[in-house]
Amino acid sequence: MTAAARSSVHVYTDGACKGNPGPGGWGALLVADGREQEIYGGERDTTNNRMELTAVIRALESLDAPSEVDLHTDSQYVKQGIETWIHNWKRNGWKTSDKKAVKNAELWRELEAQAARHRVRWHWVKGHADNPGNLRADELANRGVPPR
Repeated sequence: MTAAARSSVHVYTDGACKGNPGPGGWGALLVADGREQEIYGGERDTTNNRMELTAVIRALESLDAPSEVDLHTDSQYVKQGIETWIHNWKRNGWKTSDKKAVKNAELWRELEAQAARHRVRWHWVKGHADNPGNLRADELANRGVPPR
């Protein structure tokens, strides 16, 4: 989405998976200056958490200028991971507190890099609970799921 430097963008993201693992999709709705952009995609063999992360990554990378981003996700995994857990993972060499490799570490690194380009305020929203942006992101994520 084309946006002026440090413009304000509202982003709603979601992931979907038919089976976990299984075919999955990701979707994002970006809203800036009264304009909307919908993006989505999917993978044949993935997990819901991977699709949640991918939705956020693809949304942030689609912004062609540094922006003020209000990012709305229904995934506590994404919100807690990027705001809290990632600091310990990095300090521990991408290991969890019980010394296991962090799942989806490559996506967490990519998310961190994309988020660093912007000023992101992370918001958790309850999924499937009448939040219009979240409902649209859910529709997009399901549209992205490849057929079996």
